[in-house]
Amino acid sequence: MIALPQHTRVYLALGSTDMRKEINGLSILAEGTLSLDPFSGHLFVFCNRSRSTVKILYWQRNGFCLFQKRLEKERFRWPETREQVMEIGLRDLSFLLEGLDFTALHPHRDLHYSTLL
Repeated sequence: MIALPQHTRVYLALGSTDMRKEINGLSILAEGTLSLDPFSGHLFVFCNRSRSTVKILYWQRNGFCLFQKRLEKERFRWPETREQVMEIGLRDLSFLLEGLDFTALHPHRDLHYSTLL
């Protein structure tokens, strides 16, 4: 993939999406169904019913990019929830594309200190 700014957000369109949709159809879904701005520069991730194909829609300066990954044997570990959209991090997206269930991975908790002494 391309280098993305650190502040880039990733939105999963939960449920299944008709993979016949291309840039126009997916951008309409992002704006209409998910109530998000497809021109924001964030990533919008869609998956088909059989969980074998993922498409990622992304606006880059002067046009849309559409990435697709199709698995030949395995299935993506797509989250099951009643929500329409889920925000995840870039690392979680990488895990998802590699076939890992990112919802089951639990990293160490962040620590926040106010002083050194």
